[in-house]
Amino acid sequence: MPTRILPAVGDADAVRSLTTLLSQLPDAEPVAPVTDSTQLVDTLARLAAESVDELPEVVVVHERIGPVPALELIREVALRFPAVGVILVTSDPGPALFQAAMDHGARGLVALPLSYEELASRVQAVAQWSVGVRRHLGSGGDVFTGAGGTVVTVSGAKGGVGATLTAVQLALAAQASGRATALVDLDLQTGDVASYLDVQFRRSVADLAAIADISPRVLADAVFRHDTGLALLLAPGEGERGEDVTDRAARQIVGALRSRYEVVVIDCGAQLGGAGAAAVEMADTALLVTTPDVVAVRGAKRAVRMWDRLQIRKAEETTVVVNRHTRATEIQPALIQKITGTAVAATTVPAHFKELQAAVDAGRVHELDAKGTVKQALWRLAGELGLVTPVEGGRGGGRRAGGGGRLRGDRGATALRRRKDGAG
Repeated sequence: MPTRILPAVGDADAVRSLTTLLSQLPDAEPVAPVTDSTQLVDTLARLAAESVDELPEVVVVHERIGPVPALELIREVALRFPAVGVILVTSDPGPALFQAAMDHGARGLVALPLSYEELASRVQAVAQWSVGVRRHLGSGGDVFTGAGGTVVTVSGAKGGVGATLTAVQLALAAQASGRATALVDLDLQTGDVASYLDVQFRRSVADLAAIADISPRVLADAVFRHDTGLALLLAPGEGERGEDVTDRAARQIVGALRSRYEVVVIDCGAQLGGAGAAAVEMADTALLVTTPDVVAVRGAKRAVRMWDRLQIRKAEETTVVVNRHTRATEIQPALIQKITGTAVAATTVPAHFKELQAAVDAGRVHELDAKGTVKQALWRLAGELGLVTPVEGGRGGGRRAGGGGRLRGDRGATALRRRKDGAG
């Protein structure tokens, strides 16, 4: 059986030399190279969604791949696609880098300039390891396929637009539909998820920042299990500790959560730091919450342009959610879409703060009235994003969320009822 090898190389000259050598290896089947970290992860995720057997046995990562550093990229691949063997190609094959590469999940290291013998030896060894892993795991039939859970980030165009409430309700909707869900507060200095859910906690996301290998047990120790069933990973109570959560730590934490939960919802707040940027880049869906006013929409446009400049996320890969929407406002979703260049969620959230005030003040937003138009809209948004699973046999049968099935754990089936308020 031929060994499928996926090169991940950003430099054109390095691509040519590497692919030439790979094509000369016995029983090798090099596939079209990818040129950056995002393309690599997207390609592997697409293949894994079909079957774990569609994944290449070997991925060869060049040290100058970007924008994500090579070691961080290797860690993400190892966490999300554990049956894929990764080889690092580097000009500095010293003991320190070798150890670091192994710690990050690489299965081998090859020195530059490339030699046929060394490359052939490493590829053969890693390919045998990958085949053995797949055989041991039953060809992926009963294992994590690599695509992982769905990660959704929720960011605010500016402070006070409702990003945290949106994140909390999306997570509650996913959990109520029977999907194992984690809610993460990456608004590291001013996060309010704990206040919204009336939680007293000891451990936070900062406690995971210095851990090199986040095992399931370590993750479980840091997570707070809420009465609703949500797994909460909260912002530190002392804001200054938020600086401990670097972009590298955030990638590792998000990768660990993705491998353990079906849905991971991350509140990134309105201020972009390294950790939030890493989460937005890794997300399957990146939401940007705005209100339909000039200041907030300008903030949304500013955020979208910054994400694009920093190569975090393109505008067309971002979805804006319009909160506090009324039909009377001059700024409607279509105009926001035109200004920001993003997609805009079909579901808008109506402006009915009176429905929220008592629950927000009490820190019990998980107890919002199921008949309230705000909660219904946010749970309907969860359906639009594909975060909820309709329960078989409920009203509406197999229809998509938003049509009429029931969600477990919520008497009002709010996410799946038809709108009665006319908002949106």
